[in-house]
Amino acid sequence: MLYWFSKQLIVSWFKGCGILELTKIKGNTYYINAPTNIGVYVFKNKNCILIDTGINNSAAKKIDEVLIENGLHPKYIVNTHSHLDHCGGNIYFQNNYPGCLIYTSYMEKLFMENVELYPSMLCGSIPLKGLDRINKPFNVDFILEYGINKINDEKFHVISLKGHTEEQIGFITQEKVCFLGDSIFSSEIIDKYSLPYLYNIEDSIETLKSIKNIDADFFVLGHSDNIITKDEINSLVDKNLNNIENYINQILELLDQPLTKEDVLQNLVILNDLSMNFTEYHINLSAVSAFISYVYNKNLINSSIEDGKLYFFKKQ
Repeated sequence: MLYWFSKQLIVSWFKGCGILELTKIKGNTYYINAPTNIGVYVFKNKNCILIDTGINNSAAKKIDEVLIENGLHPKYIVNTHSHLDHCGGNIYFQNNYPGCLIYTSYMEKLFMENVELYPSMLCGSIPLKGLDRINKPFNVDFILEYGINKINDEKFHVISLKGHTEEQIGFITQEKVCFLGDSIFSSEIIDKYSLPYLYNIEDSIETLKSIKNIDADFFVLGHSDNIITKDEINSLVDKNLNNIENYINQILELLDQPLTKEDVLQNLVILNDLSMNFTEYHINLSAVSAFISYVYNKNLINSSIEDGKLYFFKKQ
């Protein structure tokens, strides 16, 4: 999910935040079930890795309280991607635990260290007022490579999960627990927010297919109340793929007649009963842009400019 930095979304984060607990998955791998799930890998000396950190300092403080209750010291942070609900707590941990090191992929590092990029991408210019509320930038210490990486002399497997963002990553512990970020959405999320926020549809489809082949026994989604088992992940992948396919088909059907990108969004909102405030409009328009790019680049649609408007329509 893409959480934009607004009061409404921060309130919704905390409404979904009950009593936070550290839950063991397997071996040294744990998680904290929060609106954004937080992975925790514990070393023998009680130092730990956090996989993602929540939406802001207040969320991070709640996570930290759980860590303190369990005698854990966050020494390392791995961010699956650069959306604020996954890395907004980084600054808290950097400030409160000097020497805490942050790891992510190359492209996600660029967005974390240059926080104006996301709102500028969304608007195609300097952001509109209301879309310019952004986190403070922070430094990323290490870029993770695909394959085996060592943290505190233990091995972890990093995989590409791009699509939702430019270079989202997955993180697999030695106990075969895989943290998937927002590469795949839970059934509850799809049922509630059916239009997926994806940067690249083709990459997202390939990533979803690749999840079926991940050598892991347990999967942790960015936003889900449940840990997904190996037996359950394939059906969830299929549900995500079917949801993407559904939107592709809806858009192609709509484009039997020429429509602007905004027209397509308007029709999808009506057909799927999507919520729309000022922020959600721009997020959903960006999602629609990704779908239109996908079908355009597949040569399924064409375009024309009439009276200063760009229309898209299905090829005959």
